[in-house]
Amino acid sequence: MTHVIFDLCIRDGACVEVCPVECIVPGEPEEQWPWFYIDPDTCIDCGACVPECPVDAIRPEEDLGTEFPQYVGATELNAKFFKEGPGYPAKK
Repeated sequence: MTHVIFDLCIRDGACVEVCPVECIVPGEPEEQWPWFYIDPDTCIDCGACVPECPVDAIRPEEDLGTEFPQYVGATELNAKFFKEGPGYPAKK
C-alpha cells in the first residue's frame, strides 16, 4: 500500500521534511500539477507524513475508497505524476 495526497493539499511541504525515503515532491509546473505527490513505488507506508499535513490531505490508499470515496482517483493521479508527468526533479 501507499499513502496518497489529494486536492486539499496547500503545498505546505511539511510532509517532505519527514519522509524517510524522500518520495514526496511538489508538482511542477504548479498550474498543471497543483499539489505535492507521493511516488507509490517508493512509499514505504510509514505514515510519517500524515500528522505533518496541516489540512489532512494525506491518507492511506485503502482509506480513500471507504472514508473518502470522492478521492478514489487520487491514487492514479499520484502514480501518473511519476509515470507520465515530470516525476522527481533533476538533481543539480
